[in-house]
Amino acid sequence: MRDFSPDFFLYTLPAIIIALSFHELAHGYAAYKLGDITAKNDGRLSLNPLKHIDPIGLLFIVIFQIGWAKPVMVNPNNLRNPKKDMAIISMAGPLTNILLSILFFVLYLLLSYNPSIPEFAIRFIHSSLIINLVLAIFNLLPIPPLDGSKVLGSLLPDDLYYKVVMYNPRIGMGILIVLMVTGWLGRILGPMIQATLGLYGFVAMLILGLFS
Repeated sequence: MRDFSPDFFLYTLPAIIIALSFHELAHGYAAYKLGDITAKNDGRLSLNPLKHIDPIGLLFIVIFQIGWAKPVMVNPNNLRNPKKDMAIISMAGPLTNILLSILFFVLYLLLSYNPSIPEFAIRFIHSSLIINLVLAIFNLLPIPPLDGSKVLGSLLPDDLYYKVVMYNPRIGMGILIVLMVTGWLGRILGPMIQATLGLYGFVAMLILGLFS
C-alpha cells in the first residue's frame, strides 16, 4: 500500500528524483565519452531533473512505488565496440548510485548524532542512502531491459545478445511484472539491500578501528 504521508513527499520523493537524475546523467555521460553524442544532443548531460523525469513514470512511483525515468537514447552505431561499450554505459548508472549511497552512508554516520544538524537533513540523507542503494541493486538485476541484462549480456554470444537483451525486452518486462505482483521482487531485493548495508557498516568499523 502506497504511503501518502508528508514524509514521502518531503524526503523520499526528492531523493528518488535526485537519484534518477544522477543515474540517467551517468548513462549519457558514459555514452558521450565512448563516442556517442546522442545524449548530449538530447540535453541529457545535465542534472536538471526536468531533462530526465518521465511524468507517467513519476506518477507510477507515487502510486505504485515503482516507476521509471526517461531512458537515455544511445546509438550503438557510434560506439567502437557496441557490445562492450553498452555494458559500460549500462553499468555507469548503477555504479553512480552505489557511489552516492556510500557518500550518504558516510554523511549519515558523521551527522546523525550531531544535535546541531536539523532533523529534516538527517531524514533526507537517510532516504537518499536507501533510495540510491535500491535503485542500484534493482537495475543490476540481469533482466531486460534493466542495466544488469546488458552487463551480463556482454558475455553472451552475439545472436542471443541481440535477440534477447537488446531487441526483445518484453520477456524481461513480463518477468518483472510477475515478480512485482507476487511480491518476489521485494523478497529478492530486501536481503541484497540489507547485506550491502551490512557491508558498509563492516567496512566503516574496520576503518574506525584503524584510526582508534
